[in-house]
Amino acid sequence: MPVEIPNLENSVIRDIRELTLPELASRVSTALLSEDLSESTINQLCQSAINFPAPLIDLDEQLSVLELWHGPSLAFKDFGARYMAALMSELVRDEERTLTILVATSGDTGGAVAAGFLGVPNVEVIILYPSGRVSPLQEKQLTTLGHNITALEIDGTFDDCQTLVKTAFLDAEVNDHYLLSSANSINISRLIPQSFYYFEAYRQWLERHEGPLVFCIPSGNFGNLTAGLLAKKMGLPIHQLIAATNANDVVPRYLQSGEYSPRPSQATISNAMDVGAPSNFRRMEDMYGHMWKDMTNDIVGYSYTDGETKAAILDIKSKYDYTMDPHGAVGFLAAKDFQKQNPGCHVIILETAHPAKFLPVMNPILGEIDIPDRLAQLSSLKKTATPMSKDYAAFRTWILRRASLQQ
Repeated sequence: MPVEIPNLENSVIRDIRELTLPELASRVSTALLSEDLSESTINQLCQSAINFPAPLIDLDEQLSVLELWHGPSLAFKDFGARYMAALMSELVRDEERTLTILVATSGDTGGAVAAGFLGVPNVEVIILYPSGRVSPLQEKQLTTLGHNITALEIDGTFDDCQTLVKTAFLDAEVNDHYLLSSANSINISRLIPQSFYYFEAYRQWLERHEGPLVFCIPSGNFGNLTAGLLAKKMGLPIHQLIAATNANDVVPRYLQSGEYSPRPSQATISNAMDVGAPSNFRRMEDMYGHMWKDMTNDIVGYSYTDGETKAAILDIKSKYDYTMDPHGAVGFLAAKDFQKQNPGCHVIILETAHPAKFLPVMNPILGEIDIPDRLAQLSSLKKTATPMSKDYAAFRTWILRRASLQQ
């Protein structure tokens, strides 16, 4: 976490109507990173990395959708992955050793990181993903690029993948052989760019709406919600944030009871949210000084079943002629329940991925949906992944053997 969170009310929010998304990204980045990078470097980084839109789509007068899937991998993770790739490339420019990025994914992180870091000099990426728990097109995004991208198919859950990554960071022998970093939201340079689109959403919202502004965030590892908290702490006038989850409802339960009890994740149709021990919960606690009551003033949590999610997908299409993915549909349910108790609030739902990435879920509900060309082209590509158990000893043996072969 930053030692201090800067207040941007005068430097950014005052001028927000006149700023483009890359300019917003540059202003926020400069406030956080000016001690490490020059303003010109930050400007170049943001112009090259944040080069796609995040449009705000109104469903009705009090409900909007922020589409975050207009980047290369069709998921919100493109903001963090492209920004981080540009930043890491700058930081390792004069480094003699190759930087190895270890990343666990429940689906979209891996695809975004693979696309963002593909071909970046002096950087390699090792992606760990849970076997059978990502959609077929998501898997192709992880396993077909080659070059400096390596995929490991783990016989376990996302939490198991995340544990392998975290354990490797603490392994002295592994660190003797590798210069390691992470591309999960445990890395602050992945989290910072996720705050950009909260500012961008507010800029668009100001043009046509007023009243208390609430963001509804489909949540798994809680990086996206933590980025919203970061934006709020920097002065963005967010009235409240909604944590919308599937059956993996550890944080909503905490918000209700004050007791945090992580548990093994459950597989659902909104697979990117299948996290039983979210890493970013510790950041959330840090922001509130471990004061549960203070956190509940800003965040409210809801959870939903697969059956409710499927019904919501159909309901959204019927009422609004809008196709929403299984994660956004969880957010829609939470937004509607929140508005029943808080009339007058405008809620923005974060739509985190293109619905075509989840065809096994979407097609039985809505029939054949359109697939963007960049996804359709993946179907003919060959998957290349190394199967591996969730046991750390197996991963450790593999990664150390790999180091010896590279010497």
